[in-house]
Amino acid sequence: MAKILIAGAGGAPSEGVINSLLKTGNEVIGMGSEPTDLILSAASRKYAVPYADTPEYLPRLLHILNTEKPDLIHFQNDLEIYHASLLRDAIHATGTKTFMPRHEVIDTCVHKYKTWQKFKAAGVKVPENMMINSEEDLRTAFATLGDSSGRIWLRASSIGGGGKGALPTADFAFAKGWIDHYKGWGDFVAAGMLTPKTVTWLSLWYEGELIVAQGRAREGWTHGNRTISGVTGVTKVGKTRADAEVDAIAIASVRAVDDKPHGIYGVDMTYDTNGVPNPTEINISRFFTTVLFFTEAGLNLPQIFADLGITGRTAPLAKTVNPLPDGLMWMRGMDRPPLLCTEDDIHNGLIFG
Repeated sequence: MAKILIAGAGGAPSEGVINSLLKTGNEVIGMGSEPTDLILSAASRKYAVPYADTPEYLPRLLHILNTEKPDLIHFQNDLEIYHASLLRDAIHATGTKTFMPRHEVIDTCVHKYKTWQKFKAAGVKVPENMMINSEEDLRTAFATLGDSSGRIWLRASSIGGGGKGALPTADFAFAKGWIDHYKGWGDFVAAGMLTPKTVTWLSLWYEGELIVAQGRAREGWTHGNRTISGVTGVTKVGKTRADAEVDAIAIASVRAVDDKPHGIYGVDMTYDTNGVPNPTEINISRFFTTVLFFTEAGLNLPQIFADLGITGRTAPLAKTVNPLPDGLMWMRGMDRPPLLCTEDDIHNGLIFG
């Protein structure tokens, strides 16, 4: 169908996209900066590239584009998305297309405090946040944002996924040591605590029009018990879920950061103690790691994305928001393929007692 270059090949976020595109007959080329990941990729040809924040990245990227002449290039991690976004004119000059939001939108979304400011200004319900520039700021955060147990939520605001720097704590000395360890003064953000219950909403937009969106509850993080925060950024069990409140909040969140959305917007939400989902970030211009879940269930978002990015068109869907049935589950574990099933499948396939 098309030749598509996927960055970050071999890593879990990109392989779901690659395998989705291969299902519809595309030729997929991979590139990546981690050779031990890249060698595992399902892409037909694989190119090693320097990291996107180095001067060597652009010449190598242009060499690949001029050699392969792909129809479309897509990036799957925040660091590369941010830097490649600045290079889009050079990319387009080779004849290869991109399908990305404006750079200022990307800049907002890869910096969590900037995102929070947009949410707050738009009237979207979010916990209070504050930048931590000094020990005095940290003391203020504990005094003003702490929950009934005195806990606040700390995380890095700068580029990076997987719950970068996340820490729930009521201990000032521990928090100070944590920020010291990450050299995070001026980067870390403190926030009011939310509950462990989360939901995500993945959407594709084209020039301001919502093309398709699908909600998914997250029922646990892979290796979450190995981290202090319980968050790893890698969903262990995902479950399709339609919820009108989640839909409305997600759409409002997207429009808070972009008045004319164009590309991929993945809204992460966490419920507060009143049961209201609060957006915590927007994963901009990239698919969730579990995107193959939707593909196997019958909604191939990477193919829709490729159609839009290359031609500006895609086949209309019978239902734009939450086209998949509720209750489909995506079970993931190390060193084995994921499993698409339902709760009934789980109970019927096990022996209890």
